[in-house]
Amino acid sequence: MIRTIAAVLALTFALPAQAADWRRLDPENTLVIESSKGVVVVEMRPDFAPKAVERVKLLTREGLYDGLQFHRVIEHFVDQTGNPNNKDGGVSRHPDLPPEFTFRLKSGAPAKVVVNASDSVAGFIGSAPFEAASDLEAQRDAALGRRAWGAYCPGVAGMGRQAGEGTANSEIFFMRAASRRLDRAYTVWGRAVIGLDVLRAVAVGEPPASPDVMRKVRVAADLPAAERPKIEVMDERGAAFAALVDKVRRDKGADLSICDIEIPTRPIP
Repeated sequence: MIRTIAAVLALTFALPAQAADWRRLDPENTLVIESSKGVVVVEMRPDFAPKAVERVKLLTREGLYDGLQFHRVIEHFVDQTGNPNNKDGGVSRHPDLPPEFTFRLKSGAPAKVVVNASDSVAGFIGSAPFEAASDLEAQRDAALGRRAWGAYCPGVAGMGRQAGEGTANSEIFFMRAASRRLDRAYTVWGRAVIGLDVLRAVAVGEPPASPDVMRKVRVAADLPAAERPKIEVMDERGAAFAALVDKVRRDKGADLSICDIEIPTRPIP
């Protein structure tokens, strides 16, 4: 069943919170995918991977993604799409991209640390989960900033590639479930804030017998204001998010992972 943005929002989780606990998405870094299974809204993170985000927006504006199949879909793993030939190995007319597997998280960056262990820290920048070097290592890298990388949790968007690390081009994929073995091996460029249920409903197969497609892909800034997603995302730096993390921590105990936490959304009041 195809779901509109309004229908999806009716199912989103929300906690009692003040207006200050919510933030609006940046239209220039919001991707709206109208698929054959429903709508997916992705918050893109140029602070994780500026070249990958630039490429996704370029190909979107060129119309390359419109009509492409989810050509490789593996249950409990990924939805893969974005190849012009609807097969692995297809590329756009643009050159391949360098790997953006890690980035530097400088002191004072707008990041919310949720797990602070002796060997690493983990948390969120916007809706996107990350892991980074420990506080001790960060002291040694103070001038450059703490080495960090995107975490492949459910809904996270990555750049596909061939065997070579510098072969990302047009292929993109979305996580149906967590797979942290992909960390630091594939570029993270965003996370779906609406439509995880849609991603999990995409037809499975390599290739699927009846592939689902991305019917239309648009950068929200390019849509008329009335057609943009009217949603807010819980601010990861606010009190309501802290309460959500505390609840998950009580439920999970020592087994807490950042992949256990989904960032809530709500309709713009």
